[in-house]
Amino acid sequence: DYKRIGEGDTGLNTGGMGAISPVPFVSEEFLEKVHKRIIKPTIEGLNKDQLPYKGFIFIGLIKVGDDPFVIEYNVRLGDPETEVVIPRIKNDLVDLFTAVAAGTLNSIELEIDERTATTVMLVSGGYPQAYNKGIEIKGIDQVDEESIVFHAGTQLKEQKILTNGGRVMAVTSFGKNFREGLNKSYQNIDKIHFDNMYYRKDLGFDL
Repeated sequence: DYKRIGEGDTGLNTGGMGAISPVPFVSEEFLEKVHKRIIKPTIEGLNKDQLPYKGFIFIGLIKVGDDPFVIEYNVRLGDPETEVVIPRIKNDLVDLFTAVAAGTLNSIELEIDERTATTVMLVSGGYPQAYNKGIEIKGIDQVDEESIVFHAGTQLKEQKILTNGGRVMAVTSFGKNFREGLNKSYQNIDKIHFDNMYYRKDLGFDL
């Protein structure tokens, strides 16, 4: 998840300028540390405090050296990470939600797409500080079927799609690796236009 507004991870923090899943530096050994040190104690803590929680627990992590550390907990999915995590889940989400409600999630085998998903956020010029709204967005209909456009800060007015927020939309694509996924996202972003549209062109630079 890339939080900084500027390329090379510079400038102000944002709600997120893009994300990649999975990231190549996460090994089985690293995942075992996450499970043992973070996920298992979290679940044990809920049980110990008798909190019958049903829903998402979103754990924001950072890798320091070879160890995982928790940045934040959310009882919702994070954005734009959601736009790369949810598309990789092959199961019907309604079935998963129903199983969570019924307490039968352990009976479902989660199917995950092995491909890499990448998303790039398109934002209004000036974000995360002052920016204009109500600017017409063109070219969304030109995006090919290999990419998914997620609307965030948009509105439909008189048959036109207009900007209505700082983070306007995200474009998600699959690839056999993050480079291929990002190339597809960037190729389709080239088809979308609105005045003062900005996005980071360097996602994955640190991978």
